[in-house]
Amino acid sequence: MERIEGIAKLTGAERYVDDLPAEGALWGMTVRSPAPRGRIREVRFDPSVDWSRFVVVDHRDVPGANEVLLIEPDQPVLATDRVRHVHEPVVLLAHPSRDAVRQAARAVEVVVGPEEPYLDFALPPRPAQIQRGDDNVMKRIEVRKGDVEAALARAARIVEGEYRTGAQEHVYIETQGMLAWEDAGVLFIKGSLQCPYYVHKAALRALGRDADAVRIVQAPTGGGFGGKEEYPSMIGLHAALLALKAGRPVKIVYDRGEDMEATTKRHPAIVRHRTGVNADGRLIAQDIDVRMDGGAYVTLSPVVLSRGVIHAAGPYSCDNVRIVGHAVMTNSPPHGAFRGFGAPQTHFANERHMDVVAATVGMDAIEFRRRNMIGDGDSTATGQVIADGVDRAALLGRAVELSGWREKEAAHARLARSDPWIRRGMGVACFHHGAGFTGGGEVMLASRLDVAGLPDGRVEVRSANIEMGQGTLTIFTQIASARLGLDPSMVTIAEADTGRVPNSGPTVASRTAMVVGRLVEEACDELRARLGLGPDVVGDSLTQALVRWHAERPGAELVGEAKYEPPPGVRWDDESYTGDAYAAYGWAAYVAEVEVDLRTYAARVIDFVAVQDVGTVLNPTLARGQVQGGVAQGIGWALMEECRWKDGAMENAELTNYIIPTSDDLPPLRVHFEETPWPGGPLGAKGLGELPIDGPAPAVVNAIARAVGVDPREIPLTPERLMALIEDDRARHARIA
Repeated sequence: MERIEGIAKLTGAERYVDDLPAEGALWGMTVRSPAPRGRIREVRFDPSVDWSRFVVVDHRDVPGANEVLLIEPDQPVLATDRVRHVHEPVVLLAHPSRDAVRQAARAVEVVVGPEEPYLDFALPPRPAQIQRGDDNVMKRIEVRKGDVEAALARAARIVEGEYRTGAQEHVYIETQGMLAWEDAGVLFIKGSLQCPYYVHKAALRALGRDADAVRIVQAPTGGGFGGKEEYPSMIGLHAALLALKAGRPVKIVYDRGEDMEATTKRHPAIVRHRTGVNADGRLIAQDIDVRMDGGAYVTLSPVVLSRGVIHAAGPYSCDNVRIVGHAVMTNSPPHGAFRGFGAPQTHFANERHMDVVAATVGMDAIEFRRRNMIGDGDSTATGQVIADGVDRAALLGRAVELSGWREKEAAHARLARSDPWIRRGMGVACFHHGAGFTGGGEVMLASRLDVAGLPDGRVEVRSANIEMGQGTLTIFTQIASARLGLDPSMVTIAEADTGRVPNSGPTVASRTAMVVGRLVEEACDELRARLGLGPDVVGDSLTQALVRWHAERPGAELVGEAKYEPPPGVRWDDESYTGDAYAAYGWAAYVAEVEVDLRTYAARVIDFVAVQDVGTVLNPTLARGQVQGGVAQGIGWALMEECRWKDGAMENAELTNYIIPTSDDLPPLRVHFEETPWPGGPLGAKGLGELPIDGPAPAVVNAIARAVGVDPREIPLTPERLMALIEDDRARHARIA
């Protein structure tokens, strides 16, 4: 099926928030803190500016609670007497001229009395740096299975390792943007976002309004990757405060520099492994410590940590596992949701460590993984018994086969003997990703979705899940048309407007197709049942029944409703962190081939094979694009996307020196799907969107390690870092010689 909104995007007809007309609208700008921590002594307005021409908003203009409601209400909408990170919002300005308000923002000085910031989450905080509890820890999570210490005591070998991952910028094509206005007592906030009901909930709290006095509407959204999960609540509230004070519409659209400086990033992480293996190379103990930098406010750090911890042991069978995770408060801008949501950090550490362990015990890296791969009947670190019928070892074998691993190994060895500068190598990563909210999260959300029968015989899917480039409109259309036997042209998807659609949950966590798509099927069935029709009535017969129903009841609505119910047998204990963490998992094995130039220390990926099982593939073109996009993002994170920090601020907040991969940096991305339908998903589908970001970085870094014989344990593995590793290795060998 063709992409529903594809032509509009291809031709430029799609209207993003910056394109939306708004009669009499003002432009908004944010004045931010220059310091990472301290008390606000004064806000100085340059007297040469006529401030009567501007709308000015500060914390005193917040009519409700001055907090951005999310997991914890610790983050202010606008700073009051103190700041906790550079670029924290302090004052808002609005003016009819975009240029004038930009200049005015530079004419406001926030004077901060500095306090000692805590900027390095790898170090324990000094007493003067402690701002939360007695150690700045936001969240601690522990997973236990078996007896790790006893297993380590009888292990034939114990292998330890520490692995580090850096922050990553989302670089969505469209920056953050919101438009707010009031009409007949109802406040409208429209913009680029992933979760309309998150913004709605935050607006009710901060603006002190009833639910029917606020409507959140999603504009066409030019990419999100998690960066438009929680942050739109902040910018949406800012636009709303200015609009309410001005009595006119206000639009705020960040430029790229402001977006990169002020918004959330992927959490930096340090992951330590202590692994016990027996004499035949089987895992008998995994002791893992995960530490993440949460930044200045909680945002979504506890649940990012949760997913990271749950995935930290990888797709392997081990009877004794202990995983301890900490999310730590620092005075960096808050880190937040990013595709993969904590799992890429812990999968990188685990898969790099698996290569280290295999080498230490003298085993082939592929055979070591195959020997330890989790199988049906085995349990994960949380005690979840896997029984989905997927042959995970076969996925690994297929990836190795498609990559030509064995043939290329010999060719790489010949190249190393004949060329003094060029080295090539292969690397593998095996991984999994749980679809949907963790544990009881989906039950807590209690998502609802409607499918309405329209008077002309079409049906309308009413959902709060949004299209941001991943194909939601197309997939929902496919599911509904298949369920009701209708031509896709007879299915329409309602605009994501909290005044019109029920809360079907956020567009995150690889849940849209699997969880919400299932609700589409159930609501279609309920619609047919309300017509008094059996499941065999489809297509034209259903259309005619809808037309007759409306003809007999002019003005009435016919709606099929669905509400989330967990699959049978799914159990989770949030206190002990045991049980079924996810209803279903996607599984994958990726192989990267790299080339390293020893003159420049630059590494490039020259071939990539991605094999995964995500149940039924609903739309092969969209699914392949999801995998290719995730791999591209993962290669960037592995090799070049480095956030450089100075005094708590991103020092390279521009696309001239925050480097992302272009098409010239990417190899052929060869995507292969195995399909084991999952009965709990629509047409047998599981979640897909996040899985592809989990595996590229370890596959690429493992390939570099094999190519040049060093042991990299930190990403991004820039040429500078790789040079240091190779030169250290040469010096070590020279000392030995």
